[in-house]
Amino acid sequence: MSKRVIISGGGTGGHIYPAIAIANALQKKDPELEVLFVGALGKMEMEKVPRAGFEIVGLPIAGLKRSLSLDNLLVPFKLINSLSKAKGIIEDFKPDVAVGVGGFASGPLLMMASLAGIPTLIQEQNSYAGITNKFLGKKARKICVAYPGMEAFFPADKISLLGNPVRSDIVDVSARNKEALVEFGLNGAHKTLFVMGGSLGARSINESINAGLPQLLEAGYQILWQTGRAYIDTAKQTIADLGTDKVKAFDFIYTMDLAYAVADVVISRAGALSVSELCLAAKPSILVPFPAAAEDHQTKNALTLVEQDAALMIKDSKTMQELVPKALELLKDIVKQDELKLNIRKLARPNAADDIAAEVFKLIK
Repeated sequence: MSKRVIISGGGTGGHIYPAIAIANALQKKDPELEVLFVGALGKMEMEKVPRAGFEIVGLPIAGLKRSLSLDNLLVPFKLINSLSKAKGIIEDFKPDVAVGVGGFASGPLLMMASLAGIPTLIQEQNSYAGITNKFLGKKARKICVAYPGMEAFFPADKISLLGNPVRSDIVDVSARNKEALVEFGLNGAHKTLFVMGGSLGARSINESINAGLPQLLEAGYQILWQTGRAYIDTAKQTIADLGTDKVKAFDFIYTMDLAYAVADVVISRAGALSVSELCLAAKPSILVPFPAAAEDHQTKNALTLVEQDAALMIKDSKTMQELVPKALELLKDIVKQDELKLNIRKLARPNAADDIAAEVFKLIK
């Protein structure tokens, strides 16, 4: 009988893509292994996971909203419903191991798996553990982390420092520059600034770039811009008003390997996945941490790089004044670019997905 693994979590690309990378690594080691994803209904994993070739089941789980909302009254009922549904999924699928990657859905699924005596593994992407993972860590058999010092949140004897699993095609992307130029319709004669705000976009980054496009274009640069769905129409209108073909805007970019390949400098949020990908791609980066992230973990992620002179950082509240001037400064400074590339490459963990998959197989045995 084939081995079976449930992978649960999601909500953002920062949870989903590490989960997919783990699933691919598991099936690379054992092509007969069956993987089932469990996500939250209405969240982006319900679209992205099937696109990656895996089956996913949704739970009706939701988090508390910070503002006063009638939706918060429904949260306890959704939790009870999700726990019941998670129990049914486990009974039907009969997994050998359950893996949690963070996000709403991982809580009910891993809780019910633990109660059923199924070994559980947590993959914590950030430098500051989320509430769900801190709770689940008490029962987990193994906790895989990406940053040192996580003993502050989890039992030290369960921790393995293995890094964040990312798509293997991001390693050594520089050789694919010509392919990337064709993919995005860019010109190899110009340096490229790649701007991304995470899978959902980033308002402060988008507004700063939108205001600063004339300066960037006047300096001779071209821009690849992932805006997120909420800002794409605004970006396209500005590009049309400027009458330029040197800015390419997309609401979402699926070929991230090629986006990194074409980039000379990257502006990014400091989510765990983005930081791990930037380390593997070894790109000079300006990080703008999302200030509302739980426990301000994106600032902690960014500072890990800044303290090792592996990236630059600008506070979200300072983007309108500082982001474009800092980008122009870095684009001109080849010596600084090379320094950042050298230092960020040292932090990469290209084998993270395979190493985490190996820990999953140990739990099966």
